[in-house]
Amino acid sequence: MRILNHVVHQGTGTPIVLVHAFPVDHHMWDDCAQEILRQAETEGLEKPTIWAPDMPGAGEGPIPSPEESGGAAPDGAYPYAMDRMADAYVELLRAAGYDRAIWVGLSMGGYLVLDIHRRHPAAVAGIALCDTKADADGPEAHDRRLQIARTMEETGTHEPVMHFAAANPMRDSTVKCSHEFIARMTQLIESQHPEGVAWRERMAAGRPDLNDQLPLISVPAAVVCGDKDPSSPPAVMGPIADAMTGTTAAFTVIADCGHFSALEHPDKLVRPLLALAARVDTIETIKEDRR
Repeated sequence: MRILNHVVHQGTGTPIVLVHAFPVDHHMWDDCAQEILRQAETEGLEKPTIWAPDMPGAGEGPIPSPEESGGAAPDGAYPYAMDRMADAYVELLRAAGYDRAIWVGLSMGGYLVLDIHRRHPAAVAGIALCDTKADADGPEAHDRRLQIARTMEETGTHEPVMHFAAANPMRDSTVKCSHEFIARMTQLIESQHPEGVAWRERMAAGRPDLNDQLPLISVPAAVVCGDKDPSSPPAVMGPIADAMTGTTAAFTVIADCGHFSALEHPDKLVRPLLALAARVDTIETIKEDRR
């Protein structure tokens, strides 16, 4: 399985790998990545190496075949695809000469970075879980993903996932209700290949439950969510932070923010990410001094 990488900035220290959400691609991190560089410069810090890879089937990322995905279950889900994708991300890291990274995953990206920790804990120097969850899909969500995949493959339409660009003024954040945000999210979704979106749905439908990973995390961690996130609100994300009993997980709730914190409030999301990077750098420096 091949991962298409995008190097935003080649800097110093442990790389920060930004893993995007569904149903968009790495461009959802554009503002956030630039904000990392801006805030680092403002604070007199070294600008870090920042990557924003595309998942398979996202953007121009190649869509794996069922065989490359590890085979399909009878219902069409890909139960081994998440593991193969996690392996491919770590292979990308090692091919560039790095052993470890700070993995930042938002929503579906959070599923992936937890699976990277499960399969390759030595490759994780720090972890940030943003607007995500550790649970596998329940039966209803599982079936819904597969129905969306079938519809997109059969019709070539983006309509089954366009609700990600819609807004409810009674529930959503001020930014998400703005014409600018809706237009931008619409463009991000419509730029995706329907078959690639479908692959990600089949992959996510087959993913394992990863709650068992939370207490095993011993590296610096950050947990971030919006107070208006409909699927990963503080009531979901707070227990995730609490379950990380092997580390101190800094928990941040962003005010007036929905599910796409990297797009809605990149400046506020960057603060806990830079704090996480500083914690990782301190540990890495201590390790170097002991050698």
